Amino acid sequence: METLLMLALMLATAKLLGWVFERLGQPIVLGQILGGLIIGIFAESTEIVREFSNLGVLLLLFLAGIESDLQEFRRVGRPSILVAGIGVLFAFILGFLIAYPFAGFQEALLYGALITPTSVSITVRVLMELRRLRTREGTTILAAAVVDDVLGILILTMVISLLREGSIDYRTIMEIIVEVSGFLAIFLYLGPIFAEKAFKRISRIDLPESTTAFAIVFLILFAYMAEHLNLASILGAYMVGLTIGQTSYKKQVEDHVSILGYSLFIPIFFVEVGMRIELTYVFHASIFAILYTVIAVVSKIIGCGLGAYLAGFDIKTSLRIGIGMIPRLGVELAMLTIALSSGVIGSEALTIAIFMVFVTTMLTPPLLKLAYKH
Repeated sequence: METLLMLALMLATAKLLGWVFERLGQPIVLGQILGGLIIGIFAESTEIVREFSNLGVLLLLFLAGIESDLQEFRRVGRPSILVAGIGVLFAFILGFLIAYPFAGFQEALLYGALITPTSVSITVRVLMELRRLRTREGTTILAAAVVDDVLGILILTMVISLLREGSIDYRTIMEIIVEVSGFLAIFLYLGPIFAEKAFKRISRIDLPESTTAFAIVFLILFAYMAEHLNLASILGAYMVGLTIGQTSYKKQVEDHVSILGYSLFIPIFFVEVGMRIELTYVFHASIFAILYTVIAVVSKIIGCGLGAYLAGFDIKTSLRIGIGMIPRLGVELAMLTIALSSGVIGSEALTIAIFMVFVTTMLTPPLLKLAYKH
């Protein structure tokens, strides 16, 4: 009963504080994390709550995959690959270098991986306000975010796999690359064909929400398979979403899974993330947390900006694209949760990552507006 009451409290807090933050013009997720921080002062998470949270992570990555517009990506392919690729490279290297003196070699690899993805929901909102979303740079930012997330998840998958092995050698690295490549090839090339045929047959089952139920079954099965192959479960979840997103059942599955995810499991995940934060550490943000956050901002401005410049954009537009790629949010926290569950990083990393997420999320709108103003 206590667990049920806890879930009810977490869900109510997520929705109420999410609404408050939305009215303040801030991301709903930040309100949900703050709600978790408040609940965490007088209550602790339970095993059942953590399982709800883990399913929330998988649903979040599944929906991120299904919402990824591969057609849009193909249309602005070269610029987006340059922007995302160089941005990810800069973020990973600089994140590793700044973390190495504080965390050691293995944890530094993980810190480098954690700042590679971009969450453009904040950027999209600002560009919509400025009526610049459908410009060439707006479309490039959207497409680059897709590549960014894929690369970030792949890097994190490889890093977690390496850390689980306990040692890093060329043979292990090659095995992981082969496994990830096989996973990608199957899902991107064969996945949509099989998914289309499977859902066509499943839709004939005359029961409520059969298609939605089997979409979740596939999500859990392939997340489990990824874990069984010593890869990150979020890779399986993301790839299933990306595959279904290329079928004629995309809209139906997305609409119904979104209701399930955003009404229960995903808010519980973000609140549970807040409950794990060490409050005393927040009030005494370390030099490392501050430097790590600065690097998270600078790496995207320089890396993505350089990628945009090499793709043919002028310096001013390249700067705007670099700023637009700064925010971190959902995918990063999902990645961190998987890393925590794998036991390859401690809870202090969560507080550092939350600090970075808050700063990058709050900083982007004024910086982007300033970049367009001048």
